Amino acid sequence: MAPARTPPRRRGRPSQPVLSEERITSAAIKIVATRGYQHLTMTELARELKVSTSALYNHTSSKRDVLIRVQDRINQGIDRSGFGSLPWDGALERWARSYRDCYAQHTAMIPIMAVLPVADSPHTLEMYEAVARGLADAGWARGDIADVIVSVESLVFGAAYDATAPADIFDPGERSDLAPVFADAVRARPADAAAAADEAFDVALRAMLDGLRLRLAAGRD
Repeated sequence: MAPARTPPRRRGRPSQPVLSEERITSAAIKIVATRGYQHLTMTELARELKVSTSALYNHTSSKRDVLIRVQDRINQGIDRSGFGSLPWDGALERWARSYRDCYAQHTAMIPIMAVLPVADSPHTLEMYEAVARGLADAGWARGDIADVIVSVESLVFGAAYDATAPADIFDPGERSDLAPVFADAVRARPADAAAAADEAFDVALRAMLDGLRLRLAAGRD
């Protein structure tokens, strides 16, 4: 019996591209999440993707370009749908909660995203435009709108860290005698770390919204 013939290798381009914007972005997020931002270099990114650095540069011009893609990828998951359909405060609350939930899944990216310019990030700019337009339509002065957005983001990023903090982060251990009132307050919180983080975020967000409502009303007087 004649030996079975090995089918010839297919020639031409592979059915799936070796590199794509989606693969590059996912690999960058993985590197930061598992190894830290200091390891996100074009060389390490190429190694993660199992391609040459020169091949990577054929698809993206720089590390900054990669970070812009990461920024847009993450921010696409933030719900801004309330603007245009809900009262401004309800829309802002929905946006803030979604923002926090989104970055709680990407806490390693917060130090980068919090200071990355938004230029050249289309989805991120569209998000900010939706929020700004919703606030403007509600009567917020142009000079206050960016401050409102930055205030919410300051709360959101801290709350995203808190959502993933260890359950015993505030446990004074054997030194409760140094902070007895604080120790009692910590024991009064929900035992579940996620529930405690949610409750703290609720307190902060509702206080912020109450203050913003008062500020808007005062501006109309």
